[in-house]
Amino acid sequence: MLDLKIIRENPDKIKTNCKNRKADVDIDKLLELDEKRRVVVAKIDDLRAKRNAASKTKPTPEVIAEMKKVGEEVKELEESVVPLEAELRELWLKVPNMTHPDVKVSEKDEDNPVLKIAKKPQKFYFEPLDHVQLGEKMDIIDFDRATKVSGAKFYYLKNELAILEFALIQYALDTVTKHGFIPFSTPDLAKREVLEGLGFNPRGESTQIYNIENSDLSLVGTAEITMGGYHKDEVLNEEDMPKKYVAVSHCFRTEAGSYSKFSKGIFRVHQFTKVEMFQYTTPDNSEAAHQEILKIEQELFNGLEVPYRIVDHCTADLGSPAIRTFDLEAWMPGKPNKDGQMGDWAEVTSTSNCTDYQARGLNIKYKAKDGKVDYLHMLNGTAIAVGRAIIAILENHQQKDGSVKIPKALHKYCGFKVIKRK
Repeated sequence: MLDLKIIRENPDKIKTNCKNRKADVDIDKLLELDEKRRVVVAKIDDLRAKRNAASKTKPTPEVIAEMKKVGEEVKELEESVVPLEAELRELWLKVPNMTHPDVKVSEKDEDNPVLKIAKKPQKFYFEPLDHVQLGEKMDIIDFDRATKVSGAKFYYLKNELAILEFALIQYALDTVTKHGFIPFSTPDLAKREVLEGLGFNPRGESTQIYNIENSDLSLVGTAEITMGGYHKDEVLNEEDMPKKYVAVSHCFRTEAGSYSKFSKGIFRVHQFTKVEMFQYTTPDNSEAAHQEILKIEQELFNGLEVPYRIVDHCTADLGSPAIRTFDLEAWMPGKPNKDGQMGDWAEVTSTSNCTDYQARGLNIKYKAKDGKVDYLHMLNGTAIAVGRAIIAILENHQQKDGSVKIPKALHKYCGFKVIKRK
């Protein structure tokens, strides 16, 4: 959540930022509700002060009668402020974070500047297959039976690919923990208040969240949710920061509204496994922490020997909580590009600096060495999204004979160096 003081003092700036971020929020209505709430709260505070002052004097029948009326008035005002605060909060949650000054302003979601191409795509001297074709020929992915059991956009990994999944998880954990991150395995469910505090929308037609019927629980779409809620309502000491965590979780997404996006095979599915990095930092360290996460993502994919590039999200593509987001996009030979040719870049990791936006929503603060208490900064970043890493490995390391070479970094985790055609 954005600081209300910032919204009050910079309404025009906030409106422009909302427009750039494609956030449909009535800022004038929000400020009107905020003013009404503040007036009511001020009246309640005045009446309470009056009642406290009266309690320190000798009660007379007149004072007792007057205080009874004051109590009734306080009760009425407290009841009237509840729906006012609920309506204000609903609008407030829709206001996106501020935007980093280096982020490109654009109305097109795909207009993300490319900052770096780490490795150029290789040329195949044979007709390469996509991961679905490779999976079928090598008997390592089963879509048909998954559809029979669970429905569309589910899959079974089998034989060598089942082992590769756990190899990727262990590879990610070993790599990230070397940088001082503490490993976690997290719950797959979180309370609605946690999702909302982090800036996720658990309701409405456009939600990506699966909600559990007759409860306030939702299936998480990322361990960012469970690790972001880990220190809810806590005050951390500055000397104990940064807090650096790396978490393994299952992820569940409805993929609502994704019909127009690339979704072949296991690229865009309802359930997958992901290893996620998370940091709690002081405000002066958050940009450095963001770069650290990005470097670790590059280290991971350098080890997987996959061509990738780094893009910087433009305003139209920024998620609500983030001030800035970098994606690492791997080259996928089996993905069609906008010209209808085979081969295109696709997101495999993402890292965001959410500054104090999520911390304010979940009431997470830090106590500085001088005793001052303020909201800390929170950052997240993908280490490995297993499904997409598998696609990148299969499609980029396929051989003419139909086999797939396993990157050297994974040999000790897999126990094999190649997946052969069955």
